[in-house]
Amino acid sequence: MEKKLVPCLVSFVLILCSVSHVRSDASDNRYKVGDDVPLYVNKVGPFHNPSETYRYFDLPFCSPGPKKDKKEALGELLNGDRLVTAPYKLDFLNDKDSEIACKKRLTKEQVAQFREVVSKDYYFQMYYDDLPIWGFLGKVDKEGKNDPSEYKYYLFKHLHFTIFYNKDRVIEIAAQSDPNNVVDLTEDKEVDVEFMYSVKWKETEIQFEKRMEKYSQSSSLPHHLEIHWFSIINSCVTVLLLTGFLATILMRVLKNDFVKYAHDEESAEDLEETGWKYIHGDVFRYPSYKSLLAAAVGSGTQLFTLTIFIFMLAIVGVFYPYNRGALFTALVVIYALTAGIAGYTAASFFCQLEGTNWVRNLLLTGALFCGPLFLTFCFLNTVAIAYSATAALPFGTIVVIFLIWALVTTPLLVLGGIAGKNSKAEFQAPVRTTKYPREIPQLPWYRKTLPQMAMAGFLPFSAIYIELYYIFASVWGHRIYTIYSILFIVFIILLIVTAFITVALTYFQLAAEDHEWWWRSFLCGGSTGLFIYGYCLYYYYARSDMSGFMQTSFFFGYMACVCYGFFLMLGSIGFRASLFFVRHIYRSIKCE
Repeated sequence: MEKKLVPCLVSFVLILCSVSHVRSDASDNRYKVGDDVPLYVNKVGPFHNPSETYRYFDLPFCSPGPKKDKKEALGELLNGDRLVTAPYKLDFLNDKDSEIACKKRLTKEQVAQFREVVSKDYYFQMYYDDLPIWGFLGKVDKEGKNDPSEYKYYLFKHLHFTIFYNKDRVIEIAAQSDPNNVVDLTEDKEVDVEFMYSVKWKETEIQFEKRMEKYSQSSSLPHHLEIHWFSIINSCVTVLLLTGFLATILMRVLKNDFVKYAHDEESAEDLEETGWKYIHGDVFRYPSYKSLLAAAVGSGTQLFTLTIFIFMLAIVGVFYPYNRGALFTALVVIYALTAGIAGYTAASFFCQLEGTNWVRNLLLTGALFCGPLFLTFCFLNTVAIAYSATAALPFGTIVVIFLIWALVTTPLLVLGGIAGKNSKAEFQAPVRTTKYPREIPQLPWYRKTLPQMAMAGFLPFSAIYIELYYIFASVWGHRIYTIYSILFIVFIILLIVTAFITVALTYFQLAAEDHEWWWRSFLCGGSTGLFIYGYCLYYYYARSDMSGFMQTSFFFGYMACVCYGFFLMLGSIGFRASLFFVRHIYRSIKCE
């Protein structure tokens, strides 16, 4: 099943890449003098609350004609984009000076509404020929005033557009508000406003194919690159220290164990066994809640596959800056198509553990990650609806996602489960399991599950925490992240450290004659997800200016789902590494 799925997924990745490039080429329009170049207003929102965005015309802006919504793709809707025709007309190579876009008389309530959004540092976003434009709606004059009641609030009413072109193509655009051409919003009184704009066209030698490069340069600046490479060096040092520790300590101890057990077999048969060989009859005793463990391993394997394919798409250039919604589209589609991997892995492993009710195991596998994600989405979408924010998904989009789940995810999950059940794979335990389990000796507190999880999660987290800041600043801020190759290296290091530390802790657990290693290895491997969620608390309160119920609930709600996904993915990595290790050491000795 897995061998058949991999070529299909590779083909899908190539198709998605080609579709993405077609999408980018669709904006590869050539214009003539006077041609209408599409300009859309997208959304407005508080600068420090990236999830709290609203439609541009939710604010009392005027429009010279009927507003027309742009048809959005699935990923764009998930991203909160709601594009509408703009009140400005920027024809190709037509300069304009103080052109009036529209006029409007603002009521007292509308003045108060604008004053409130200006006080909250609202910004706007537009797209011109698929190039992003940003700007602030107004400014607050605090100079020489200590009392907030004395502040002056102004709304910008004049936009200067500077557009660069190369022959018959648009290359770059910048928008700047005129700080001297403003409307005073300080008092609640009716105001007449003339929204104006100016357009200046300039020629440039930048090629059309390189017009998006300027948006990725910020993350490639020498200063930022130094920090990214420092992050990798820090991670590599962690890996070297850990592997060195395992090579010099663990392998030496194992070698001594092998020599000792071989000597014991030759010298005296009645000599009492100690250490990890002593529990050879219990170490492969199937764990409790084996259906849940199989479902967790299956879900974690699916999420690991999803992550690898997302990295493949990122490295080949699909997720270039402001390719609106491409990442969300890829996440939804690839997750749906990898459901078969979760079903196959979970059902196959469950049957290896001599489980009988594989249908229930399959249902558990399907709901283990999607269930909490669905409940979180329902709550947060309700919050977004209450706020009338663009993060609230339209009913049609929810229906599309449900159809993808019902017609793609569920059938593939079932097919994978049937293939896993019929695979007839055996568990392959190298030693026989005794009929009755041995009693586990009393262990010190630091060998309990929670302290071991804390030890196991700290090292992998220390290898990635520097890079985490840039990820958070991109997802929950306005930075642009494009150095996916460095991120992929950090991810590989994370996997290696997780596997090694879990193996080390599993050995020490077995050496202490504690044979219940199954769930411990999964929990220790996944504990990095808990550290990442702890970092969320630190980032929210110490490194960001986010506020408000909606932004707070979105941040902690969706980050809980992401960290839970990391817990399942890294837990399955840690468990598989420990299972391989345990099989290896018990295969290397002779047990009666």
